[in-house]
Amino acid sequence: MDKKLHMLALPIAAVALSILPTAPAHAADGYDRCHAGYYCMFSGLDGTGDIIEIQASTPSLAALNMDDRAKSDWNRTGSYIHLYSEADFGGCSAVTTPGGKGNFFSTYRDFFSSVRIGGPNGPSCGTDQEFRVKTHS
Repeated sequence: MDKKLHMLALPIAAVALSILPTAPAHAADGYDRCHAGYYCMFSGLDGTGDIIEIQASTPSLAALNMDDRAKSDWNRTGSYIHLYSEADFGGCSAVTTPGGKGNFFSTYRDFFSSVRIGGPNGPSCGTDQEFRVKTHS
């Protein structure tokens, strides 16, 4: 008798498990797509749109399809990030501090063409207050 009950219990348990509700996996979105240790730029506001993740100075954002396209960023590195208006670290520059996160001021959206991690800054594009509309923690 025990064998019959055991054989009957297995199919019932399998059916019960198959009908239990499951929570869908939550895919990262917005700023959460940026991994620790990277500097990330987004083509949309608030970390939306296309994303690039950078760990080394990048003389041309065109190679990553982000030239003059970034509208927001998140610096998840321990370094200051220098953003330049022209390729090859030319033109004016702005700085993103370690941990800095937010939307670029409207003047600086779709503006940057190269990124230098650390090192000297170039001629300023404006004040920090002009550069970023808001900073999130």
